[in-house]
Amino acid sequence: MSGSAAVIVGAGQTGAHAAMALREAGWAGSIVLVGDEAHAPYDRPPLSKAALTAETMPGPVHFHDPAKVAAREIELRPGVRVEGIDRGAGRVALGDGSWLAYDRLLLATGGRARRLAVPGGERVLTLRTLEDAAAIRARLVPGARVVCIGAGVIGLEIASSARARGAEVMVVEAGPGCMGRSLTPEFAGWIQRLHERAGVRFHFGAAIVEVSAEGVVCADAVHPADVVIAGIGITRNSGLAEAAGLAVENGIVVDARGATEDPAIFAAGDVAAFWHPFYGRRLRLEAWRHAQNHGIAVGRSMAGDATPYADIPWFWTDQHGVNLQLAGLPDLAVATVLRGSMEDTSLAAFHLDAAGCVVAATGVNAPREVRAAQAMIPLRCPADAAALADPASNLQRVVAAMRQG
Repeated sequence: MSGSAAVIVGAGQTGAHAAMALREAGWAGSIVLVGDEAHAPYDRPPLSKAALTAETMPGPVHFHDPAKVAAREIELRPGVRVEGIDRGAGRVALGDGSWLAYDRLLLATGGRARRLAVPGGERVLTLRTLEDAAAIRARLVPGARVVCIGAGVIGLEIASSARARGAEVMVVEAGPGCMGRSLTPEFAGWIQRLHERAGVRFHFGAAIVEVSAEGVVCADAVHPADVVIAGIGITRNSGLAEAAGLAVENGIVVDARGATEDPAIFAAGDVAAFWHPFYGRRLRLEAWRHAQNHGIAVGRSMAGDATPYADIPWFWTDQHGVNLQLAGLPDLAVATVLRGSMEDTSLAAFHLDAAGCVVAATGVNAPREVRAAQAMIPLRCPADAAALADPASNLQRVVAAMRQG
C-alpha cells in the first residue's frame, strides 16, 4: 500500500494514537492528520485540574514527540476544518477549498461541549479546549461565586478546582444526585459528601429557566453567580458522517473493528457507536483510555488487523485530592460486595451479577483493586465473595482461582 493514502479527521487523543498505530502496523502510504484546533494533539484531562489550579497555567501535554511524528512520516495539518466527504471519489473537502484523497478515512472527530439551551445560555462557559481552560481559570479567583451546571465528571472536577482556588461553588444538577450515569447510588452519595465536606453546595432536581446577569435562575431558586460553567456532556461531532450518508445512532455506527458500512471509512473514540463483542451490544464511551485504545485498535484495523476491540470500560477522576476509578458496567449488577468501609480513605466495591460474576468495580484510592477487577470481568465466572470483601485477601489469588474454574 505504498501509494495509498490515509486521512484522519480529528487531531485529538484518538486521532493521534490512531495515526501512530496505523504506521506501526505496517501502513506504508501517506498519513495526514487533520485537526481544527491550532495545536498539536494534546491531553485533555489536565484542563479541568492542573490547568485551573496550578500556580501558573501549564502548557499542553502532547501525546507524541514531534521528532517521533516526523520519523513516522505523519503529516499534521492543524487549524484545518474538514467540510465534507465525497465517498464516490474517495476524498474530503477542506475549509480552504482544497481536497484530500483517501484510500482509508478515519473519523475521530470526538464531540463538542453541549450548550445550555435556555435564555442567557450564551453567558455560560464550557470546557473542552486549552482556550476554554484559560478563560475559566481567569475567572476562578478567591471569593468568586461559581455555579457549575451538571454534576457529572467534568462539572465536579471543575467544582473541585474552583474550591481549590478559593471560589464559592454551587453545583446545579437536573438529576437526583452526582454522576448518576456512572456511579451506584452508594457512591453517588459518597462523592456528594466528599464535595460537601470541601464546601461545595448542591441543588438537585433543578429546572434551569434562565441565566441572567445575576446568576442561574431555576424554577424554585436563584443562584447568584459571577461565573457560570456548564459540564453537561458532549454533542458528538457526527455531522460529516450523516451528510455522507453513513449510519448514525447517537454516534457513528461501526463494527468491532471500527469500520462503517463503507469499507474505506472508519470511526473511533467519543464519536463512535461501536459494537463490543464481550457485551454483545453497541456502546458509546467518553473516557480517556477508551479514546486512546480505541484509536490504537482502529488504526491497526485500517492497516488490515482483524482483531476486534474488546477493552473493558474504565475511567478515573481526581476530585478534592481523591482518586476514584470505575471499571466495567455497574448497571449489569444486582449486588455489591464492599471491600473496606465507606468511611475509609481507601475502599473498593465489587459489583456482581445474579451468578456472582464481577461485572464492575468502583475504587476510591484503590487502583490495585480496580486492576484486579479488570482481570476478573472478562472471565465471566463466579468470584469468592468473602475474599473480595476481605481487605487482607490477595486478589491476584482470587483471579488465579477464577481462571482455573
